Amino acid sequence: MRIGILGTGAVGQTFGTRLHNLDHDVTLGARETGNPRALEWAEAHAARCGTFAEAVADADLVINATAGQHAVNALEMAGGNSALAGKVVLDVSNPLDFSTGELRLSVCNTDSVGEQLQRSFPDARIVKSLNTVNGSVMVEPTLVPGQHTIFVAGNDADAKRAVTVLLGEFGWAAANVLDLGGIEASRGMEMYMPLWVSILRALDGNLAFNINVIQG
Repeated sequence: MRIGILGTGAVGQTFGTRLHNLDHDVTLGARETGNPRALEWAEAHAARCGTFAEAVADADLVINATAGQHAVNALEMAGGNSALAGKVVLDVSNPLDFSTGELRLSVCNTDSVGEQLQRSFPDARIVKSLNTVNGSVMVEPTLVPGQHTIFVAGNDADAKRAVTVLLGEFGWAAANVLDLGGIEASRGMEMYMPLWVSILRALDGNLAFNINVIQG
């Protein structure tokens, strides 16, 4: 599958490497041509890199691995609604804001990044998932022993199924993928982040953790 990744940071590169190793055709997208991190990654993996627009152009699936505060702008730079029309867009971002020195969410309660993306690009098929775990766990769930839960949310059932298939390639068992419904469920998924940070601190910085939803 041809997959375009928006974002050259740790999360974007983690996705790129895992997907490349799974034999997907990956393009790592950056805001500008010649991004040093993108070039270095592409050279190391004999893969492709380019601008956001180039990453999206021929992609079957797009992964938004940019910061939540900049996600709408990133997808606009990728070509906007016309370029994204019909494409599945997996949004793994969170609206983290550390500008005050403390963790805040740039959007919460009545809105979410997932919803902003779906409103801004109505013909794209936005699916929120994987934002509730660390980047390494996103693509390698076996780093956390035992059964644990990952969530999906979105308005398009077929798009959620496509994402669930990709999650299965990463190692997420279908039984551990919990569909929360429409894209508005992104609010709760993103508002989990303050608790995630508190758990991280309680675990002395161990990133290999997750939660498990157990039904009685």
